Amino acid sequence: MSRYILALDQGTTSSRAILFDRRGNIAAMEQQEFPQHYPQSGWVEHDANDIWRSQLEVAQAVLKKHQVSAADIAAIGITNQRETTVVWDRKTGEPVCPAIVWQDRRTAGLCDRLRAEGREALFAARTGLVLDAYFAGTKLNWILENVAGARERAERGELAFGTVDSWLIYKLSGEHLVDSSNASRSLLFDIHRGEWDDELLAVLDVPRAMLPRVVASSGVAAQAGEQWFGAALPIAGIAGDQQAATFGQACLRQGMVKNTYGTGCFMLMHTGAQAAASKNKLLTTVGWSFAGDDGKPRDTSYMLEGSIFVAGAVVQWLRDGLGIIEKSSDIEALAAQAPDNGGVYFVPAFTGLGTPYWDPYARGSMSGLTRGSTKAHIARAALESIAYQTADVLEAMQKDAAIALAQLRVDGGAARNDLLMQFQADMLGVQVVRPQVTETTALGAAYLAGLATGFWDSQEEIASMWQVEREFDPAMAPDQRQELLDRWRRAVSCSKGWMLAG
Repeated sequence: MSRYILALDQGTTSSRAILFDRRGNIAAMEQQEFPQHYPQSGWVEHDANDIWRSQLEVAQAVLKKHQVSAADIAAIGITNQRETTVVWDRKTGEPVCPAIVWQDRRTAGLCDRLRAEGREALFAARTGLVLDAYFAGTKLNWILENVAGARERAERGELAFGTVDSWLIYKLSGEHLVDSSNASRSLLFDIHRGEWDDELLAVLDVPRAMLPRVVASSGVAAQAGEQWFGAALPIAGIAGDQQAATFGQACLRQGMVKNTYGTGCFMLMHTGAQAAASKNKLLTTVGWSFAGDDGKPRDTSYMLEGSIFVAGAVVQWLRDGLGIIEKSSDIEALAAQAPDNGGVYFVPAFTGLGTPYWDPYARGSMSGLTRGSTKAHIARAALESIAYQTADVLEAMQKDAAIALAQLRVDGGAARNDLLMQFQADMLGVQVVRPQVTETTALGAAYLAGLATGFWDSQEEIASMWQVEREFDPAMAPDQRQELLDRWRRAVSCSKGWMLAG
């Protein structure tokens, strides 16, 4: 009997491979960072071959180092940084240009033009998304318009488009697929019909021949070739990282909410079997789907989502850009040296602002500095910025859902920071709950794969395995909380529209 699910967690700054046992516990993990490229202001790129190489190496290493064979693996689950756009040659399997990362803002002007043409309502109604450079569709249009020969080759059927899940599946199996959760982040997919939309394809001038086949998030979709792991293995779980984290947090019922603290910060609320339109600048997105008897996606769950572009990345910037910490984990001790932020507010709008502002022209700022400000105050302000942004998102989400949240489940690397989690509880005025397994993104992909292959029997079994590690209760007076939030929003106003002329 197989002992493990192999989860491939391809993130923005690193690739990880994790083996999960039947209790949903981590049996082994390997991780590898890969290069980030910033060719000009607002642009963020990856070499898609770096993504593939690093992901394959950690997957092979986790099996070799821990003496696990392919016979021990029931299935592969894949989760990925979303919206990052890859275009490759179908014959050679080589990318035609660097991958354009979800953080990249180069298509902000195209989004402005589409709004001016009155297209915003169409995209919102069909896709549940706002017109923003964040999403894959405008990035794909940019590649077709700016990479020499790309449009002609795409129209001849020579090029393939995919998000990172598609790219990894293609390299592992030769199949050109995307799951419904990742498809829903493209501005090209009708989330209500579960199909690519010809009218949206025409607006963004994308040839249908480039598009992958849409499959379920949970279901055997392809077979990883035996050359990679010694035997063919089913790829049976696929989901974008935030949807996977929501599943891994066992937010399986309507009204449940999780927040992931990674490179960015993403809050998702399960809204059930119907897509709920937002009136407060949240996104409506596919959460996950299950394969029917015909193999096609069914039983789709939908989410409301708030997207924060820079969360954990601000800690990396303090480490790599300013050099005030040696490693990311040093941030908590440094921030704790200051009893409060000393009036310093840090808005980390390095690549614009997401929910609820949706301002691609915003840029980072630091407000309230005095001669008495220290690196401890800056570190604390950086951490606090993550909690303030989350408070902005939750306020919008509670307005949309018309319910008061009682508890927030948290995960991701920064969720291990006790100072941040306590401040988060204080800023939200609700209990913050950290599970024993915080690698919930990979765990969600594992769960989706395990359900498809009988490794786990039911969603109820999965929910029963979720366990609390620590609870953080709010301890701040409401008037103090409101004063901090008011000052934060003043700081945000200084960052908005920074890159606009005049």
